Amino acid sequence: MERRDFIKTGLITTVAPTLLLANIETIKRARNPIVISTWKHGVKANEEAMKVLFSKGSALDAVEAGVKISEADPTIQSVGIGGRPDKDGHVTLDACIMDSQGNAGSVAYLQDIKHPVSVARKVMELTDHVMLVGQGAKSFAITHGFKEENLLTEESRKAWLKWKMKQGKKDELGPNDDHDTISLLAQDSVGNLSGACTTSGLAYKISGRVGDSPIIGAGLYVDNEIGAAGATGRGEEVIKTTGSFLVVELMRQGYTPQDACREALGRIIRRHGGNPGFQVAYIALRKDGEIGAAAIRKGFKYALSSENENKLHSVKGIIN
Repeated sequence: MERRDFIKTGLITTVAPTLLLANIETIKRARNPIVISTWKHGVKANEEAMKVLFSKGSALDAVEAGVKISEADPTIQSVGIGGRPDKDGHVTLDACIMDSQGNAGSVAYLQDIKHPVSVARKVMELTDHVMLVGQGAKSFAITHGFKEENLLTEESRKAWLKWKMKQGKKDELGPNDDHDTISLLAQDSVGNLSGACTTSGLAYKISGRVGDSPIIGAGLYVDNEIGAAGATGRGEEVIKTTGSFLVVELMRQGYTPQDACREALGRIIRRHGGNPGFQVAYIALRKDGEIGAAAIRKGFKYALSSENENKLHSVKGIIN
């Protein structure tokens, strides 16, 4: 390396942290309650979360209460009870939660427990671990008062049998239909951020498969200095790009929430030759209250709630 190149590199290393800190200081913290979540069922989830925030509850309590609405709804075949099973007919759930202090809890491949997000919160608050999986997660849940119940509804069982008869073809499920994870981000009246993400995962997945939803930095990430982000869609691609962490870090660098979501998706799109045959979408909430949302393909919707309204918004896909 020539001397001038060494000096140039050294200057960049020295100056960059100062620029980042300056950027953090310019973002004003909002103090008006706000909730953003993924998909149509996010509307009801937001309603519950806003009840908590209007009662001066914390963002952490709000995100848990919100996504539990989706987990308990058997008509939502991608979250909680009634979720589409894996290829062997077992409903397995993944969830994570993260608070404003950077604490996180997660469960993966959890069976027979309706509210994995609440188990994830117990992991965060009662242990020095972040993630519990499989039978260990289930035993932990039962030890802490959660009840076992059958999560496979008759509707989801019939759909699984139909899928088996078609020898594993999912022709009836479009790119937006087999993975409607709910990610929910909230900011409370004191300006703190939290997030939660919960799902039954990819429909008819290989037994043991875990997607991005319970992985901190992939399906969800919260940085109380900057903002929060959540993902939905093809989890494998979100994991490979640590998507939610990337969105937050781009906001740290000065990207708007909208541009951060689009740039994170752009990296996935470029990896797949400009036209991936699957869906990934991100939502983002900056600490000043500005939001962003973007999707690779059409069909994605997000719910946004503030003091004045709770509304569902459609997102135009980047590539169609």
